[in-house]
Amino acid sequence: MENNPGTYEKNASGNYITDEERRQLLSALHSRLFWVGQYIPDYVEFEGETYPLHNYVWELIQKDELSETEKFRIEKYIEILSAKEMKDERDLEGKSLTSEESKKLYHETAGLLRAIADLKEIESGTFKQNTKRFQEQFANQRIKDAKLWLEFIKKVSN
Repeated sequence: MENNPGTYEKNASGNYITDEERRQLLSALHSRLFWVGQYIPDYVEFEGETYPLHNYVWELIQKDELSETEKFRIEKYIEILSAKEMKDERDLEGKSLTSEESKKLYHETAGLLRAIADLKEIESGTFKQNTKRFQEQFANQRIKDAKLWLEFIKKVSN
């Protein structure tokens, strides 16, 4: 049974989300920083198949270079994940969902979007570049912080 605008209907596990709550979840998925705090799912089930996702992305991150076979496999994963993400988003748009169901589906969808973005960056090499740049900035900041502490200790000691 579909949701009527602005109404709640009872089911076994609670209230269905309102159209406004649904719009907020969909809007959050389409925001620039949707992926912040989202975890890549351990596994994804799609069309009767189960795909290990979290460990797969982690293994790819650890590699220095990707073979052509790995790049092809990444493309296939992106296709599968994109299809699953679109299905989840359609469910979020139109399926009658409780608050708990909608939050679970939102987080799964956001995790898929994050995995897709990470896989695209891994495939293109920008993930490694961004990681290296972040590590350099972090190291430089730690050096600056250490120097400031040393100056502070010298001033306090005198």
